[in-house]
Amino acid sequence: MSTPSASSVAERVAIPAPSRSRSGPWRAMQRVMRTRVTPLAFGILIVLIFCAIFAGAITRYDPVRDQSYSEANEGPSAAHWFGTDYLGRDTFSRVVYGSRVSLTVGTVSVGIGMLAGVTIGLLAGYFGGKLDNVLMRITDAIWTFPSLMLALAITSVLGPGIFNAMIAIGVVGIPFFARLSRASTLTVRQLDFVLAARALGMTSPRIMMRHILPNILAPIIVQGSLAFGAAVITEASLSFLGVGVQPPTPSWGIELRSGYQYMELNPSAAIVPGLAIFVTVLACNFLGDGLRIALDPKLQQRGN
Repeated sequence: MSTPSASSVAERVAIPAPSRSRSGPWRAMQRVMRTRVTPLAFGILIVLIFCAIFAGAITRYDPVRDQSYSEANEGPSAAHWFGTDYLGRDTFSRVVYGSRVSLTVGTVSVGIGMLAGVTIGLLAGYFGGKLDNVLMRITDAIWTFPSLMLALAITSVLGPGIFNAMIAIGVVGIPFFARLSRASTLTVRQLDFVLAARALGMTSPRIMMRHILPNILAPIIVQGSLAFGAAVITEASLSFLGVGVQPPTPSWGIELRSGYQYMELNPSAAIVPGLAIFVTVLACNFLGDGLRIALDPKLQQRGN
């Protein structure tokens, strides 16, 4: 009879985390939806996603080509629900198409920050020692810069554009995920099922991926929802300052930049994109609070 390998024994002996049970994700989703304003946040984000995907079907005007200087800076009307900008382009169309930019930048930049930050935090928290000191000192150096100033510096070096803006916003978010995942890893690596897996010969990469990472995902997911809202604000700020998305591509930050100059003639040109940013970020924050309450056992009773 063949003797089972140490790694296979470790996988059977190591105690799985409660969050890995089949009913765990469903129960967590139920708790999320029971927390006060979280369903509203989900609804807002679903509408945003719907607008981004079906922008061509929702709007009647092309956000770039349909210009009419005779209708520039007009207020809301039956033809233009939210008015027009300084070139006579339909504000509603540009705001709807601008949701694509916000979703793309938010998703990609948060993905960059999460992937790099969690990797750094896992390595630093699990191995410790000199590797921990080097990685976290680099993270602390990035942390010391104000987020917007660092994003501005990166885009100034790389050049303006949506791709470089996503890289800049992703780099800014790395310290948040790195510090959070490191702190969680320091706690989880001392638990019995991790110690048992290590004693039975499971390799460090497998321990980190199979036993540590699943147990630190909850706070990372919450941070990801909050980081998405922060990414939307940062992208709008960069575009407003002229180093993010470049005209004539529709973007909420660009609409704010062009609209605030004509507030006396047509306030809606600046108010509408501003409200879009406000509502989106508010929904992300509400969703983050709901996830925090649902995924933290100490706050579940308070959330109900």
